[in-house]
Amino acid sequence: MESVTLFELKNEGIRINISAYFEGDVLVVDGYDIGKTVEEFWGDSDYEYVVKIPAPGVEFLYQYFGIATGAKHELLQALANRYNSNFCYSEIRQLLDDHKIKYEGFTWT
Repeated sequence: MESVTLFELKNEGIRINISAYFEGDVLVVDGYDIGKTVEEFWGDSDYEYVVKIPAPGVEFLYQYFGIATGAKHELLQALANRYNSNFCYSEIRQLLDDHKIKYEGFTWT
């Protein structure tokens, strides 16, 4: 399974990893924050968050980025090139919301 890292940070207080990959035709963007900083903010040492974008939303993303339908590698690379900051998860969700694209999103602390 191909996966791209959208954002990664490691320091004394926190470790963050946000990646994107496909599960079949569903695009998954997931993140994991762990460390002292997370515990101070959330009351638990880790925080996980996931968005799953079904096929119709993935089709929108192919069109949005001007990529041929089914070119999963190219779509993952386009996401990595455009969304690569600590805010990438929220920015991707905002893009989907702005265009009324349905997805499943959830978090765990």
